[in-house]
Amino acid sequence: MIKLHEIKEKKDLKKFINLPWDIYRNDQNWVPPLRRQQLNSLQGNDNPLLAGGPHTFFLALSENKVAGRILVGVNTKLNEKKHKNEGYISLFESVNNKDVAFSLFEAAAGWLKKRGLSTMVGPVSPTNGDDNRGILIKGFNGPPVLMNSYNPPYYQNFFAEFGFKKYLDLFAYYMKTAEMDDARYGRVVAYAMKKFNFRIDRFDRKNPRREAEDIKKILDLAMPDTWEHLTPPSLEAIQKEMSALTRFMDEDLVYIARSGDEPIGFVVALPDYFQVIKKLNGRLLPLGFLKYLWYKKKITGIRIFMQFVVPEFRNKAVNSAVYHRLMLEAKKKGYIFGEGSTIAEINKESIRNVEKVGGKLYRVYRIYQKNL
Repeated sequence: MIKLHEIKEKKDLKKFINLPWDIYRNDQNWVPPLRRQQLNSLQGNDNPLLAGGPHTFFLALSENKVAGRILVGVNTKLNEKKHKNEGYISLFESVNNKDVAFSLFEAAAGWLKKRGLSTMVGPVSPTNGDDNRGILIKGFNGPPVLMNSYNPPYYQNFFAEFGFKKYLDLFAYYMKTAEMDDARYGRVVAYAMKKFNFRIDRFDRKNPRREAEDIKKILDLAMPDTWEHLTPPSLEAIQKEMSALTRFMDEDLVYIARSGDEPIGFVVALPDYFQVIKKLNGRLLPLGFLKYLWYKKKITGIRIFMQFVVPEFRNKAVNSAVYHRLMLEAKKKGYIFGEGSTIAEINKESIRNVEKVGGKLYRVYRIYQKNL
């Protein structure tokens, strides 16, 4: 018998967070999340997704032991902006037992149907950011790069057998800094920057409001209305995200392209701190912080999160210019690889640009949907 329990108390939310330690006990690729940070996020502290609509958490118990979990909710802003009537699921985890998984899917579907929703989509990011999006369906041969998903291969079978259909695939590309053709790309970039009158500026940590406002301008112009899964974030949301990432940020890995005073494109990358977090087993205290300081010096790669260019400057090598500058700086700092992720399969321009600089598709994450 599988029993479903809707979480109402903090102690049960801790059980929700602790479950993956049982599921991934013998999996060397899993990266344990920081427990306190995740608890704060799931309690709604500075979490745009949970602040944006009703939500709840379910636990599945088998023989009185937690065997699965799921977050379910409604992104009211997205529904209003895109004229949708959907709910989301996130942070799904289950032991290798179809009954457990199906009980969670049924609980989520029932909760959404009671609220008049007609579609269930996910897994989405639990913060409406770029973390933990989708189910990994290809590329199980190593640990995930910063903030990306990881799960057992059997998860995709659960989704398919329950009747979920593919909604969107997200791609991750692997790039070796040593394989960059610096000379050839350098000439192309220099020519384009002169011809089309733009420059590449490093992120200015001393002027975060201006940088946030310029990123907002670019996103408003560059994010297509046809992307049903995304809407441009508010300035406040961008500032909160920047504040949250400040401790991880390296200014040499964040660039904004400008023509005169006008922002026209940007790229954001962060060191792969998952290489550090993996060593902490979910806790910074009492000794985790010392490990953090030690291992952060040994990070070997970066994750390239976002890259956008306004329509007026597309096909003018702005993408190539920001990627080139970023990868040059990464190489100088001793990073041996970069991962460009996660790029939606419908974002053909970004896919072309990352492949131009040598990116090779090596991981795929899938977001599913099911009619209720």
